Amino acid sequence: MAKAKKETAPVAQALPKSYVPNLQKKYKEEIVDKLMKEFGYKTIMQVPKLVKITINEGVGRATQDKKLVEVAQEELTAITGQKAVQTVSRKDISNFKLRRGMPIGAKVTLRGVNMYEFLERLVAISLPRIRDFKGIAENFDGRGNYTLGIKEQIIFPEIDIDKITKVMGMEITFVTTAKKDEEAHALLREFGLPFKNSKK
Repeated sequence: MAKAKKETAPVAQALPKSYVPNLQKKYKEEIVDKLMKEFGYKTIMQVPKLVKITINEGVGRATQDKKLVEVAQEELTAITGQKAVQTVSRKDISNFKLRRGMPIGAKVTLRGVNMYEFLERLVAISLPRIRDFKGIAENFDGRGNYTLGIKEQIIFPEIDIDKITKVMGMEITFVTTAKKDEEAHALLREFGLPFKNSKK
């Protein structure tokens, strides 16, 4: 339904080129070996990798209040430390008063250092802030990718609860090189994603 405009460079200050995030180190030093043993891979090249993380925040009332899209864009930028872009409608939908090209949400795609940094904050800080949290559901797409639905953006400490204008949810998609969901599940489990039925 939506397409994103070209994303700009990260807004956060650049980290030293020599900097390596903790989860990136963990992948190289621990996770690769564990997955090779678990699935019997013959070479390191067969071990699945996390390619990118995409966060989408749709705004259902965007047709009534355009400022909500700008707020969503600002929130995603604050949460991820990278400039978010607005997503726009690809077609006209008269029932929803939606016209082609109309802003309907915000999106950001994380790779490399930003990706690992966001993932670490998500696992260690944000998810545990969910009320009555008991783990995340398994929602794989059959091609080794996983989408996590977040109901409230206020779980992220970067969001000031006193300043939010509307509670909004988002979808966080983890794109991996895994060929099977089972392999993607194991990869994300080792990164620390707390699946409800996860068995280490």
